[in-house]
Amino acid sequence: MPLTPWKILESRHPLPKFRMDTCELPSGKPYKAFVLEFDAWANVVALTKDDKMVLIKQYRHGVREISLELPGGVVDAGEDPLEGAKRELMEETGYLAGEMIEVGRIYPNPAIQQNTLYCYLATDVEWAGEQHLDESEEIEVALVPLDEVIDLARQGGFRHALHVAALFEALIHLGRVK
Repeated sequence: MPLTPWKILESRHPLPKFRMDTCELPSGKPYKAFVLEFDAWANVVALTKDDKMVLIKQYRHGVREISLELPGGVVDAGEDPLEGAKRELMEETGYLAGEMIEVGRIYPNPAIQQNTLYCYLATDVEWAGEQHLDESEEIEVALVPLDEVIDLARQGGFRHALHVAALFEALIHLGRVK
């Protein structure tokens, strides 16, 4: 079945974890700073032995589009980010990493968020079985040669800013950025 946008049945605006800090600026003036509190995230630039990248396509309701992305997601409370990245890779794609290394840590939006995105490069990934998706997830897996992924990024085919940043970190590690 092809991926399709969701039909909106109702919209509300419940607050996420929202914190207000009353701060004192260097000038001595008070300032109210607002922070959205999120769990850590992890994503994976996953490469097969023949240099194909494991990508996913999924509907993203915020922009109401099908998005080409890296596998990844929320690191569970108390979970090591590396283990969270491995879990997300397997759940979303059915692939297991041969070797996985951290290539970067990114603050998604340090002006108003406190969380960290952990970026990993997984090499020699192999298909190990079925996806184990959450109830709301419909994900298509795509294997794309690394050179084509770089071209896609240049042409705007990757629009998720955090995934572009993670791809850049991985390409630096691989010596593909000059």
